[in-house]
Amino acid sequence: MRYFRFLFCLFGLLLVASCNTTRHVGEGQYLLNKVSVTSDNKNVKSSELKSYVRQEPNHKTFGLVGLPLFFYNLSGDKDTRWNRWLRKVGTPPVIYDPDLTEKSRLEITKALRNRGYENAVVTVDTIARKKKMKVRYQVKPGKPYHIENITYNIPNDSIARIILADTSAFLLKKGAIFDRNLLEQERQRISTLLRNRGYYAFNKEYITYTADTTSRNYEVDLELNLMPPLLQDTTRSDMVFSKHEVYHIRNVYFMTDYNPMNIEQDLRFNVKDTVDYKGFRIFYGNKKYLTPATLVENCYIRPGMRYSNRAVDNTFSAFGRLRVVKYVNIQFHPLNIDGDPVLDCYILLTEGKPQTISVDVEGTNSAGDLGFALGLTHQHRNLFHGSETFTTKLRAAYESLSGDLGGLLNDNYLELGAEVGISFPKFLFPFVSPTVRRRMRATTEFTLNFNYQQRPEYTRVIAGGGWNYKWYSHNNMYRHHLDLVDISYIYLPKTTERFISNLDSIASSNPLLRYSYENHFIMRSSYVFYQSNLRPGVKKVSGNIYTLRAAGEIAGNLLYGISKLTRHEPGEYGEYSILGIRYAQYAKADLDYAYTILLNERNSLALHVGAGIAVPYGNSEMVPFEKRYFSGGANSVRGWSVRGLGPGRYRGTNPMTDFMNQCGDIRLDMNAEYRSKLIWKLELAAFLDAGNIWTIRNYPSQPGGKFQLKSFYKEIAMAYGLGMRLDFNYFILRLDLGMKLYDPSVVNKSKWVISYQNFNRDATLHFAVGYPF
Repeated sequence: MRYFRFLFCLFGLLLVASCNTTRHVGEGQYLLNKVSVTSDNKNVKSSELKSYVRQEPNHKTFGLVGLPLFFYNLSGDKDTRWNRWLRKVGTPPVIYDPDLTEKSRLEITKALRNRGYENAVVTVDTIARKKKMKVRYQVKPGKPYHIENITYNIPNDSIARIILADTSAFLLKKGAIFDRNLLEQERQRISTLLRNRGYYAFNKEYITYTADTTSRNYEVDLELNLMPPLLQDTTRSDMVFSKHEVYHIRNVYFMTDYNPMNIEQDLRFNVKDTVDYKGFRIFYGNKKYLTPATLVENCYIRPGMRYSNRAVDNTFSAFGRLRVVKYVNIQFHPLNIDGDPVLDCYILLTEGKPQTISVDVEGTNSAGDLGFALGLTHQHRNLFHGSETFTTKLRAAYESLSGDLGGLLNDNYLELGAEVGISFPKFLFPFVSPTVRRRMRATTEFTLNFNYQQRPEYTRVIAGGGWNYKWYSHNNMYRHHLDLVDISYIYLPKTTERFISNLDSIASSNPLLRYSYENHFIMRSSYVFYQSNLRPGVKKVSGNIYTLRAAGEIAGNLLYGISKLTRHEPGEYGEYSILGIRYAQYAKADLDYAYTILLNERNSLALHVGAGIAVPYGNSEMVPFEKRYFSGGANSVRGWSVRGLGPGRYRGTNPMTDFMNQCGDIRLDMNAEYRSKLIWKLELAAFLDAGNIWTIRNYPSQPGGKFQLKSFYKEIAMAYGLGMRLDFNYFILRLDLGMKLYDPSVVNKSKWVISYQNFNRDATLHFAVGYPF
């Protein structure tokens, strides 16, 4: 209880101290305390107009306490190091400015008129009290104008056919509100459409509108005009109308030794060799670090084709995937050859570092057992001069073991691991045409891994390999990951007699523990689909953020089919094996959805729901331990430690076997987290978590763990807590304190955890990197 008293007193102190918010507000000035926007039209949301307000009050943590201003107010008038630091981490008071208020009113009015509310009226109410000012913008949009008729004035017949070919793509339609933002989007759409059809010199400025609002009440007759370009007449001094021309690509050049820092360099500077390949010309510098085939395969701009913005974007994207390329730029030089407009394309490339080495050192402390781990990673990013990435990882770990669990643990733990993999920046698959490979823009990876674990009671070898594909689609909004085949082999070449006898003694009551230390083989395939409006390389998006992840996995079907077709002799319990080792057969599916509501620049509400199920069948009676679900931990229900919750009502008592028992075949996670930026890089969070795991069958070692449709909702655990984050842009350090709220494993008393008599039992501290969802 003393921890809660301390937190309560600290929060109370901050709350009282933050009340003195006008310490640095001068005479005749007012602290801007609150700003609100109200609208009498349900179609005009106040939240959408808040962005036009030019002066916002000081940020309040969780919307309640102005901690940044509080830290600033702690500073004194003297110029000391302490006062300077307080003013740096805090924020000064926002002094009410009537000029900014009037500017905000005008901006809101302008925004409404741009959206079709021509008669919008915005008034401002100000309330001053005790050196604090409240400002309220009252919005009366009135009746909006609607588009009654749309006509198109396009003198160029070729362009008219392109624009009018697909009426379903039009953004401007009869009956829509006369929204100037929509007019601008239509200009951009038409411009993109024409530039993808060869009109290189076209831009949206050639599109204008004529609107007639006088003929009918609140109705607009709209005309879209497409203007021809103006060119200087060489025979006269005035400007004359010309014609929009379709440009074709004449030549494509690659410059592989381009220096982006030298803006005055000649494009052919530092050329050591010239290669002609399939109609392309390649100018090499000091190194031929990319083969001609790689350059041409990643170029979507072809000699003889019409200019296309889409081809340019695809080329940028393709070369951006090549890890050996540090910088890429594309330039076009327009020419007129015998009256035909053409373009010479220059693709400018800069080589990055071909090889990197990194070292990772970590210390471990598992229940008082000290250890360390050392990792070494080497990457060659251009192994065969096609930007293939060859990765080698080595890892060694050592831990001094203590304790005496049945006389087994009395020595040290040693782990040695190695992994090699090669990644190709293209889709590699037999009998697939080059056109399909180019369209896929996939990355192909092959990996092999080996792990050796030595403990006093056993020696275990884990080996495996994989063949997978990764690719993006639809402007990088959709991501796909296909594991075509992934193989895992677990082998125990050495075990002690005592260890085997212990396993035999508990095999009937705990098959999970026995299975985890038997030789087994997994051959699986999986597919993961990921969708988000927060695309790679984009730090921020306008509006709320969502992510969707769906995954499916199957294992053992091919091997089971072969066993049946070849009439392989099953084992004692009807199981089939390969090379004397039983293989796993199961199906697994997962779905996760997260939605982050951006309340303002410093406050957000993140919501998450996730579910999954794994079903063993055929050659397996249970899903392999490493493929089962667990609950609790930094990314689940944070009132419990990792593998400390479930399944169902199960309550663990034995620290050795519970690690194996607290896993399941069904999972459910629901999370809500309010995030509020405080000072500097510090962010606070308050969260509420719910969820659990269940088994699909009754296992003697997991009583109360089976999923029952009529009662599972009573077994959903709940936790709440507070967290702190340090946001360093590239990564986030997170510290969360989770408290149990509802514990489904409690028997003979209330499952609601109201009084925290045992803090170590009912609270869990988590340290992690990144957000939980």
